[in-house]
Amino acid sequence: MSLPPKLWFQWQRLKKKFSSSFGSQDSAPASSVRMCPHCRALIDRDAKVCPLCGESAGPVRARGGGGTPGRLMGVIPIPTTASSVMVAINLALYAVEWYMTQNAGGASALGGISNQVLLRLGAKAPYILTGQWWRLVTAMFLHVGLFHIGMNMWCLVDLGPEVESLFNAAKFTVLYLVTGVVGFLLSLWWSPFGLSAGASGAIMGLIGILIGASFHHGHLGKEYRSQLWRWVIYIAIFSIFFNVDNAAHIGGLVSGFILGYLVPEGEPATRPSENLWNTLALLSVLVIAGSFALMALQIG
Repeated sequence: MSLPPKLWFQWQRLKKKFSSSFGSQDSAPASSVRMCPHCRALIDRDAKVCPLCGESAGPVRARGGGGTPGRLMGVIPIPTTASSVMVAINLALYAVEWYMTQNAGGASALGGISNQVLLRLGAKAPYILTGQWWRLVTAMFLHVGLFHIGMNMWCLVDLGPEVESLFNAAKFTVLYLVTGVVGFLLSLWWSPFGLSAGASGAIMGLIGILIGASFHHGHLGKEYRSQLWRWVIYIAIFSIFFNVDNAAHIGGLVSGFILGYLVPEGEPATRPSENLWNTLALLSVLVIAGSFALMALQIG
């Protein structure tokens, strides 16, 4: 006798958790899920058929060669398109930061970036209050050292594809920018004269988005939500030992939660909504590009 779809799906998840506890090589990570294109349920990323509605789940978007789909060597998550762009921008800006710090004679063994370089390249600073609003955007792509950017890019590479799978590239771009900016706005209100930079506000936004979206997925969403809260706990523990911008973290998390709960998942259901999100994504890209252009003019 076949099990009901929901019970069957829970059984599959239990089997995967059991096998992973014994080091099975073919077990998928607990957060490796995607959304069924028909019923919008969270399903296993490798599922060919949705166990809830019985429809074909369609092929998984290719993000690499052999091994586990979406994983480099079956272990390291590979970001999807919009996530890849965000990672590339962060890495490129860090290379510029490091080069400028080297030229200024202030480089450290751990790749630390000087405050003067951070200030010149657009970190969050009191100058925002005098009209340099673009710092709210450029600060999202700057980092203070190797460990800082390493931690943030690890989180972005792991969480970005999850958000992009549940929503789409256009929505991801908008949500990433909005949560990052909101994070630095709260940071500016909390500490108007402090110098701050990093992608962690937007990354906390991604966690908030996934937590908010999980409330639409019943029992499975509850399980997924419990995994996501671990990220929040890890980052909170990290903030105890390092000097981090907690206000930006809180702003990103809360705004992400609200947006994740309110914004419909998946591809837009109608042509007008698709045009709207594509327009918002284009505006987001223009805002990011324009902010970097203003930063470059300020340097010159």
